[in-house]
Amino acid sequence: MEIVLKTNKSKYLEIFSLFDLDNINETLNSFSSINEPLDAKIFVVNESISSHQLAKLKTHFEKINLRSLRIYSNNRDTILSGKFLKIDSAFIREQEIKNKLLTFDSQKKNDILYKGTVRSGERISSNGNLCIIGDVNPGAIVSAKKNIYVWGKLLGIAFAGKNGNKNASIASLYLNPLQLRIADVIAIGPKDNPKNCYPEIAVIDNQTIIIKPHLIERKN
Repeated sequence: MEIVLKTNKSKYLEIFSLFDLDNINETLNSFSSINEPLDAKIFVVNESISSHQLAKLKTHFEKINLRSLRIYSNNRDTILSGKFLKIDSAFIREQEIKNKLLTFDSQKKNDILYKGTVRSGERISSNGNLCIIGDVNPGAIVSAKKNIYVWGKLLGIAFAGKNGNKNASIASLYLNPLQLRIADVIAIGPKDNPKNCYPEIAVIDNQTIIIKPHLIERKN
């Protein structure tokens, strides 16, 4: 099952695979701070989803600012389950589903350079590295499959190594986040403001996220 979430302003917001409904709450929590209405599209290939499972999924979706929910599947039982719950559901062939997913996937950019403040409720996602020249305010979420660099204050939530890359890192001129996540390792930000006046970087060391000075080597 593939789920695509998008807003009016951006044609593409996030696409993720869902293998276990028990983990959907943690996945969707990162979208709860987005004020703009979201559209969700669920793509199901060769998989029968019961009305009970869809009802559970629908309940989780109701916790975020969702405007529309639509199911695309080549499995008739899944379509019937969706229609039973009054979810807009469309039966399409397997190749059509794959083509739609490829369209969304092609909208993802590898490396993103963003200039400006990332405000509360906003989300920026990169399929590669993410470099932000500006601040990331509390309530904002930034994520990348590779590394995150913030040339400013990082005060919101940052998630690097989305594809499971534990060598990813999060660097900032002022590192005081609400939450950091690298691959599957999560750390809550410090209660006290940093006293350091130099860039810092967060990395994984022995399954724990540590923060250390970010030293830039000079090449002669």
